Amino acid sequence: MNQPSGENPLQPEVLLELVNTKMPFGKYQGKFLCDLPIPYLEWMQRKGFPAGKIGVLMATIYEIKLNGLEYLLKPLRK
Repeated sequence: MNQPSGENPLQPEVLLELVNTKMPFGKYQGKFLCDLPIPYLEWMQRKGFPAGKIGVLMATIYEIKLNGLEYLLKPLRK
């Protein structure tokens, strides 16, 4: 996963962003990043996540879902 040096994707702030940030484009525009389906995230991973913060967040939620760690997000959802 490409991320800026020193940025830990499992910091609480990043997890909060995953449950509060909506997809800004595409088929799932308006859905929260944590609600993106795995097949879409797999497709994006093969295609290449977009540059910038949204790409880092998408790669992070992909890794969380791939490794069965979604339970980490449940207490943060409103």
